[in-house]
Amino acid sequence: MQKLLLLGAEAVAQGAIDGGMSGIYAYPGTPSTEITEYVQRYKHAPDTKIHSQWSANEKTAVEAALGMSYAGKRAMACMKHVGLNVAADAFINSAITGANGGFIVAVADDPSMHSSQNEQDSRFYGKFAMIPMFEPANQQEAYDMAYAGFEFSEKFQIPVLIRLTTRISHSRTAITRKPAKPQNNISLPGDKFRFVLLPSIAKIQYKGLINNQVNFEVASENSTFNHFTDAADKSLGIIACGIAYNYLMEHYGDTPCPYPVLKISQYPLPRKQVEKIANECKTLLVLEDGYPFVEEQLKGYMSDRDVRGRLDGTLPRDGELNPNIVGNALHFKQKVSFVVPEVVAPRPPAMCPGCGHIDVYKALGEALQTVGGGRVFGDIGCYTLGALAPFEAINTCVDMGASITMAKGAADAGLHPAVCIIGDSTFTHSGMTGLLDAVVENTPMTVIISDNSTTGMTGQQDSHGSNRIIEICKGLGVDPNHIRLIKPLKKHHEEFVGMLIEEFNYQGLSVIIPQRECVRVIDRRVREKAKEKAKQANA
Repeated sequence: MQKLLLLGAEAVAQGAIDGGMSGIYAYPGTPSTEITEYVQRYKHAPDTKIHSQWSANEKTAVEAALGMSYAGKRAMACMKHVGLNVAADAFINSAITGANGGFIVAVADDPSMHSSQNEQDSRFYGKFAMIPMFEPANQQEAYDMAYAGFEFSEKFQIPVLIRLTTRISHSRTAITRKPAKPQNNISLPGDKFRFVLLPSIAKIQYKGLINNQVNFEVASENSTFNHFTDAADKSLGIIACGIAYNYLMEHYGDTPCPYPVLKISQYPLPRKQVEKIANECKTLLVLEDGYPFVEEQLKGYMSDRDVRGRLDGTLPRDGELNPNIVGNALHFKQKVSFVVPEVVAPRPPAMCPGCGHIDVYKALGEALQTVGGGRVFGDIGCYTLGALAPFEAINTCVDMGASITMAKGAADAGLHPAVCIIGDSTFTHSGMTGLLDAVVENTPMTVIISDNSTTGMTGQQDSHGSNRIIEICKGLGVDPNHIRLIKPLKKHHEEFVGMLIEEFNYQGLSVIIPQRECVRVIDRRVREKAKEKAKQANA
């Protein structure tokens, strides 16, 4: 079969395409964005008619994918780990409704918080929902899990979770494709009430989910993704999960590991295999990227065993693993680390030259000084960089949409001026409901929706807010007299400052919309036009 050089995220996408997927639903979020982008760029996408438009947020993505599954077709929802928080309501309940057509939720975790607010481990969500999980150790497994995941989901009539981490998502290697499967035809559930989670129905469905746990565990015991490798030295047994297995094997190359190794890439835990290695080995070392998910379970039902990992300090409690960390745990003599010259030392990110957010923060800073200060509640996006020097313009950044609701709470407490800033894409993701709360009470606060007509931070994907922000605000009930539009440019600076001061002094809700297209989007459009022009000239 054909070989392709793919990122782990792209391998999931290609596996899902070849596995008969009819729709992919997602909101951009690093390190998961490339899954959906790959499907959108797939050269045969028009022929396959795979739905691949972005969703407003992760909750709507999971619900839409569940709807496609209800209709009998195979669907995938994709997000980063904190996006699963947004989708949790639908995700947890989908385990009780079950799936009809194959349903995969692909989540990319970000240990070490390379581009995230936390490094939570999505395996805990999967365990909480009591659904099967897959955690690839390499890109080929990422492909294979997505390819086989739909049939697995249909066999057990259950959603499945594929958990990636940053290094799997964003590293590239060759994968071998399998024969493409046809997409399902529409086939509605035989039980018309199975997806109606009224208590009387949900109780029955929940019992079925519980009863199915033994089948999920048997599937893990027999999975080709989990395997036990025996060895002579029983002083130590190693349980390596997902990519941690690769980190372990890097230390041995072609030489077999001297200790028994249990590789785990499918959950729930294959308890018989775990008990086998635990009974044969004096000490267990658990290698897993993320939280001590497996380690905590072992300490629970094997409390008499010597289990080592992140909880006892053998491995760091936070951050992602790497071969050196694993080597230290195994007492390998490590090479002296190469000192990175200062000229290439990590530098903080910065807003792009010419970015409209820069002019927003300059005007905002001056206006706040004029009225004697205040607090600015920030949100998730490029504009979050306004917290850094030289602007130091925002005071909070918690989660998607929290800027508006936190500003409302602060205003309710009596803070004045209470100001928040949110981007157009984040506003349509999670900000609209918070603005509605403020509308109901006409809360004295100023909402700045910095509209650059794209989801800039994750690669300039289309924004659901493009050309819709003013009408959305009117529809939610904001007084049209206090919806103010301005183009953030140097020549409009004084007008912008005056506008901000006016609305700070207004004892009610106001929305200011600085609207200027992202410079990266403009640059890309110019380059694409130049390329097309050159192509026509050479034709």
